[in-house]
Amino acid sequence: MTKPARKRALADNEAKAVTRSIRVSPRKLNEVAATIRGLKVEKALASLAFSRRRIAKDVKKTLESAIANAENNHDLDINNLVVAQAWVGKNLVMKRFMPNARGRVGRIEKFFSELTIIVREVKEAA
Repeated sequence: MTKPARKRALADNEAKAVTRSIRVSPRKLNEVAATIRGLKVEKALASLAFSRRRIAKDVKKTLESAIANAENNHDLDINNLVVAQAWVGKNLVMKRFMPNARGRVGRIEKFFSELTIIVREVKEAA
């Protein structure tokens, strides 16, 4: 006896990739993710390749993973893919302390975040 197969959460023309525990604050990561939302995949990859933000490299790897999932797991045409959604979530926060003057202490928080990218195949208008 096995569990019944779970129904697919995404549509048939969508694929997704998730990266967890990225060592950057969610606010900074969301700025990079906002630049690729709604773009065609080729333009999004080019935009990330020439971005000056450090985290753009990790966003590019996640996007390439979503493209590979679409091609290999769901048989979608990669030439018609669009970044349908790209959202950022919070992950853990490391708390660190730095000594200050007069016996006080300053709290330093090191944020982690997670990134989810969904690509969708769109039919080109004739």
